Amino acid sequence: MSTKDAKLPQAPIVGGEPARVLVVRAPYYTAVVDGLRDGALRILGAARAESEVIDVAGALELAAAIGFAARRRGRFDAYVALGCVVRGETDHYEHVCREAMAALTRVALDHSLCLGNGLLTVANEAQALARAGADGHNKGAEAAAAALRQLAVARLLGAA
Repeated sequence: MSTKDAKLPQAPIVGGEPARVLVVRAPYYTAVVDGLRDGALRILGAARAESEVIDVAGALELAAAIGFAARRRGRFDAYVALGCVVRGETDHYEHVCREAMAALTRVALDHSLCLGNGLLTVANEAQALARAGADGHNKGAEAAAAALRQLAVARLLGAA
C-alpha cells in the first residue's frame, strides 16, 4: 500500500492524563523532517498531548537519544523518532538503514517504550517529500498516532 492509499492518520483516544511525548528528529533533510515533525505535532495536538522536540545529528543517533530520555522514567510517556535516509551511490545507505531501524526496535523493547517510528528509508528525495506532505498523508503523523496507540494499550494493560 502506498502512502496515498493509506487511511489518513487520526489522533487515537488515550485515557488518563495527557500524554507527554518526546519527538526526536534527525534533520539531515530539513524540508522532509520539518514536514514529518509538522504531521506528528498535528496528531499530538489533536490528542491534547504535551510534546517536546529535540534534534540529533543523524539517523544513527535517534535511538541513543531516546534511550537517554528513557533512563529518566516518568518524564515522557511516549516517543516519536523522525528522520530520513536517502539511497546514495554507496552501500552506506544499507548500513545506516539497517542499524538505525534495529536500534530503534532494540531501545523500544529494552526499555518497554511506546515508540512511533517515522524514520523514512527511501530511494530519492521526491519519495521522502511525498511522505512528509501537509496533505495528511504523512509518516510523521502516522508515527505519532502509533506511539499514542501503543501508550493507550500500555495504560489499558497497566504497563504505563
